[in-house]
Amino acid sequence: MTDTGNAGELVTLALKRAGVSHLFTLNGGHIWPVLIGAAEHGIRIIDVRHEQSAAFAAEGWAKVTRECGVAAVTAGPGVTNSTSALAQAMGNDSPMFVIGGRAPIARWGMGSLQEMDHVEVTRSITKKSMTLMSADDAYSAAAECMRTALSRRTGPVFMDIPIDVFFGAADLPEATEHLTPDPGPPPDHETILDAARALAAAERPVVIAGGGVWWARAEEELRVLVEAAQAPLIANGMARGMLPRGHPLYFSRARSRALSEADVALVLGARLDFRLNFGQPPVFGDDTRIIRVDVEAGDLKTAIAWLAQSAQGDHRHGGWIAALRETESAARKSDQAMTSSDSSPVHPARLIAEVDRFADPDAIIVGDGGDFISFAGRLIEREKPGLWIDPGPFGCLGSGPGYAMAAKLARPDRQVILLAGDGAFGFSAMEFDTMVRHGIPVVCVVGNNRIWALEKHPMQRMLGMSVAADLGGNARYDKVVEALGGYGETVERPEEIRPALERAFRSGLPACINVICDPDAEYPRSSVLM
Repeated sequence: MTDTGNAGELVTLALKRAGVSHLFTLNGGHIWPVLIGAAEHGIRIIDVRHEQSAAFAAEGWAKVTRECGVAAVTAGPGVTNSTSALAQAMGNDSPMFVIGGRAPIARWGMGSLQEMDHVEVTRSITKKSMTLMSADDAYSAAAECMRTALSRRTGPVFMDIPIDVFFGAADLPEATEHLTPDPGPPPDHETILDAARALAAAERPVVIAGGGVWWARAEEELRVLVEAAQAPLIANGMARGMLPRGHPLYFSRARSRALSEADVALVLGARLDFRLNFGQPPVFGDDTRIIRVDVEAGDLKTAIAWLAQSAQGDHRHGGWIAALRETESAARKSDQAMTSSDSSPVHPARLIAEVDRFADPDAIIVGDGGDFISFAGRLIEREKPGLWIDPGPFGCLGSGPGYAMAAKLARPDRQVILLAGDGAFGFSAMEFDTMVRHGIPVVCVVGNNRIWALEKHPMQRMLGMSVAADLGGNARYDKVVEALGGYGETVERPEEIRPALERAFRSGLPACINVICDPDAEYPRSSVLM
């Protein structure tokens, strides 16, 4: 190895030494130096069909592994195509690093090919957005970008590199520097004690855990806390699975009652956004005391551990937990008509229930859609965290294939099942070519109801009509995947679902099971998604 390298090689070395194993990309001349560097230094390159999928795959890698996912995209449209994923990662606190190409500094303002100021576009949807101005800074800047992505609050970082800087040379660094992510300072001890006292004094406590607990790697501390406090747990987003479905303090279907009747609600690692009605009634009770502990308070893992230590004692909430369990059981029973429906077209709840029964306990299930994924979010429960991935509050359709391919690459020994609405499938269907070329056997189950259900049903109910809410007839999405080299079949009856799943997994190929679903089956939504 020579003693110098271009900026692309220096960036690649920073990635390699930080443990990056995969680079998601789409080829473009502005980023050739980093692609060549990745190929020479053993970072596996996964080239996709649209830059949004490269960036979504980087976020998916982060969601599954809690490492920094990395994508490289070319200048101009390559960067703008990745911005939806950056915005989604910002909403999800997902640590990812997007490297963009850029027109040469010497030609700025002269109308170079794909010239634009990416930093101004990406500044509001990233933790940090910068331009690398010198090859001398390439290694340190790339390393610091990944450290920033992984530090409190975790999130996306963007750096573009002008092509003349990319080809500039600098000395190779010694392999001695190791940048450690910063989880934040210890929380204020008295503040944590106050929260613990309030939780201990509560008659009807509830703990709400969000994705921040996942990013803090604090699932064990959370379990100790809820068991010590004998407080029921409601899990949001990436916190799903932090207690298994059979745990006596786990509740998913009594959420409304738990939040509205609690006298103290301890919110850990979650924002009080639309999913929690911004912390307001009627989701929470008029007199509910809401205590929120998140990364703004310091190291969240330490904060939850201190809460758990302070919660030790004799806490008796048997009547409260029994009441919630009664509500939980009744809600589950009420779903049985949907999940056992023998109708054809297939009820989406029956389809979701069949997938849930088929999936291995450690299977990773990815959701990509609207109403269809609402059914999945209601009915699918995982035994451990990190096994359910969806777009989160930004709700960008088309993220599923990127998430799913990253999940399968990160966990090749597990089933990866992508649940996609038929509308969502259309956003990124060409990524099945990516999966075929790179040997990534994801199985996609399409809930094909031929409508934009999340829009059509509310429009009909509220306006008495629907506009621009219908898709084509019984489209053969399975044939699209077959034409790209994968496996596909269409299913029209519920009893055909499990055998189709078995055949899809046996094929060893990226696969699409196109299930014809009932367009009149509306998700029983109680909240307004605005």
